[in-house]
Parts: sequence; structure tokens; C-alpha cells
Amino acid sequence: MAPLTLAHELALLGYDDAGVNQLGRPTLDYGLAGALLLELALADRIEVADGRLVVTDPTPVGQPQLDDALARIAADEKRRKPQEWISRLVKNLPEQVLDGLVSTGVLRREADKVLWVFPRTRYPSSTGAEPAVETQARQRMLAAVAGEGPVDGRTAALVGLARAVGLDRKLFKELPKQHVKRRLTEIAAGDWASAATRKAIEETQAAVLIATTTATTVTVITTTSS
Repeated sequence: MAPLTLAHELALLGYDDAGVNQLGRPTLDYGLAGALLLELALADRIEVADGRLVVTDPTPVGQPQLDDALARIAADEKRRKPQEWISRLVKNLPEQVLDGLVSTGVLRREADKVLWVFPRTRYPSSTGAEPAVETQARQRMLAAVAGEGPVDGRTAALVGLARAVGLDRKLFKELPKQHVKRRLTEIAAGDWASAATRKAIEETQAAVLIATTTATTVTVITTTSS
């Protein structure tokens, strides 16, 4: 199986064992879009200049969602902020990421109805147990946060992304809160990427946090006023 992208790993972490999105929409959706940008930054394809994303290398990386995102950013005549690109890339992205996990046999697709009325699509593990690739991602992140010292770039990016969408409270709930808080700050500030790459990743993670917080606020206001 081809290596998973950060978006694939985040999707696996965002769905519970029953195949239900535990983060809800659009929180996970924005996280997946942010994951594309983080991956492109790690691949030295994009960076942030004056608060806007720019393509530094248009060479495809060989993964459909990533290459599509890269081509769209490169072709756009206007330089846009990370948050703008997150909003633009999110359309149909969750379905594409989940389709990839289904096609490789990591997950399976099940259609049912809630209360026998409302249609729902679930994505449980194809084996009934937590997918090995998800377990590996969890263990990698847990080891980084529980331990000390340097962390590799992909793990650092995934940890920051999980924090931005609120998954850190679930992933690291067994660890002392003060240790987690300190360690997340250390990982974010660590010397695991070039200055340009880290800046792009930091701004993208911040954009994901803003997008998800705004969406949640709008949902709460709408629900309360209706």
C-alpha cells in the first residue's frame, strides 16, 4: 500500500471504531484541507510570503489530492492566505480522502439510517479492529508528546494539526495535562523543519483553528436562534 498522507491519517484519527466522524463537519473537513497544505509545505512545494501562500516548486508529488491542490495554487493569479485556500480546497475532499482509504482496503463503506429515517454513511475498519496504519500514527504521536527531545517533521505537523481540530484532548487524555501543554508548545517550536517550512505550517495550523472555531460559533448561534 502507498504511504498515507497526513490527510489520510487525520481522517482515520477523526473517525471512531464504528466509522462515525467524531469531530463533526465541517471541523474535520477543514482539518483535511489544512493537511494538504502541511504536506505540500513539508515537500518544499509551498511557503508563506507576506501572509500569502506561494508555490516554490510546481513539480507534482505523485498523490492526486496533493497534486490537484498544488496545481490550483500555482494556477491562481491571486496570492491567497492559507485560510482562503482551506475554504477553497475543502469541497469534496473528505469523500476523496475516505474513498482512498476504502479503495486500499483500510476502511469499508456502510450505508444505514439513523432512527430508521436519516441516511448515514459510516466508514468502519475493514477488519473490525483499528487499522494498523491508524495505530502506528497514534503511537508515533503519543511517543512524541509523552517523551522529550526532537520530533520528526511529519509527526510534528500531525500533532499540530490534531491540536488545531481538537483531537489532542482525545489522543493524549491519559497524559498529565501540564506535560501535554508544555510538550505541544515545544514540538511546535522545535527545529524539525526549515524556517520557511515551519512558518507555512504554523500559519496553516492557525488557519485551520480559525476556520473550525468560526464554523463552530456559527453553528451554535444558528442553533440557539432557531
